Amino acid sequence: MVAPHQALAAVVERPGEPFAIRSIGIGDLRDEEILVSVVGVGICHTDVVAQHGAFGLSGPAVLGHEGSGIILHVGRNVSGFAAGDRVVISFRSCGDCRQCHAGRSSYCETMPALNYAGRRLDGSTALTLDGIPVAGNFFGQSSFATLAVTYARNLVPVADDVPLALMGPLGCGIQTGVGAVMRSMACEPGSTIVIAGGGAVGLSAVMGAVISQCAGIILIEPHESRRALALDYGATEVVDPSAEPVPSALARLAPSGVDYALDTTGRADVLAALIGALAPRGLLGLVGIAPPDTNVPADVNRLMASGHRIMGIIEGDSDPATFIPELIGYYRAGKLPFDRMIRTYPLSQINEAVRDQAEGLVVKAVLLPGDGTLSGENQG
Repeated sequence: MVAPHQALAAVVERPGEPFAIRSIGIGDLRDEEILVSVVGVGICHTDVVAQHGAFGLSGPAVLGHEGSGIILHVGRNVSGFAAGDRVVISFRSCGDCRQCHAGRSSYCETMPALNYAGRRLDGSTALTLDGIPVAGNFFGQSSFATLAVTYARNLVPVADDVPLALMGPLGCGIQTGVGAVMRSMACEPGSTIVIAGGGAVGLSAVMGAVISQCAGIILIEPHESRRALALDYGATEVVDPSAEPVPSALARLAPSGVDYALDTTGRADVLAALIGALAPRGLLGLVGIAPPDTNVPADVNRLMASGHRIMGIIEGDSDPATFIPELIGYYRAGKLPFDRMIRTYPLSQINEAVRDQAEGLVVKAVLLPGDGTLSGENQG
């Protein structure tokens, strides 16, 4: 076992409270666990809903699931990784269930227990605050901290030629958006797609649609700066829902309907508009977190008559070990410039970063648990 450590972490002490920077203890690591020094970690909307009590986390808890960093220690049962390796940390999966064996690790049969429960499978946690157990293990990492305890199936090696601190969002938001287009829905060249929401997932979907050579790429987004960035990324049309009702805008821009639609908002009214804009055999992908008991607003007979399809999407149907290197390849080639939507903050400014992201002042906030600087690297 690796000896206990101390780390600084952004702790939610009770649901709905702001993050507080606290010193936490990290207990003896187990033989299958890996300790990573966190260099950067993105803020995802899932972290924010968890901060406010989703997943049943009652606090205190350490969240964060888009981490990147450098391995400090590996357990005795870990293979394929060593101290000093640069890594992106993604979601955790078991590797043994039917879904994992089929390459669908984002639908792992133990996904809730491994990613959302805040505990190891035996109910224990590696983290403590003033001697009190702290919920951790969020997405198998809890990386809103200077150190994170994680696992080999979470980790993807990163070469020296990319800015490590900016790579964390590849572990969730970026792979979700790009993967939704390229893997989950498998949009073919020449097809048309409408994307609702221009946050990190939606703008990543725009870039994925460009890579997929979609002929029409429509983004619905109220913030002007995000619409402008979408056009720079290759969207063919953008819609301001505060200036024109979404149904009429889509009827104007795609009178014959769209082949694909992707919702990142979780709003019932937006879902209804997207379903109404589908062409025959059109496919709607769902990645937005909706309020509990939200129903898809669709008429069954119309779905049947039009051959419309609706699919839920988790993590863009990604196998991180293969898809994240593919995404890094697109980044190197200039086809996935996701760093342009990143602004960095020191870990101590996590509450300001959450606020700025919610208000649309930044698309993707990335926290730097170290000294708060990215010497020589793009800070967005």
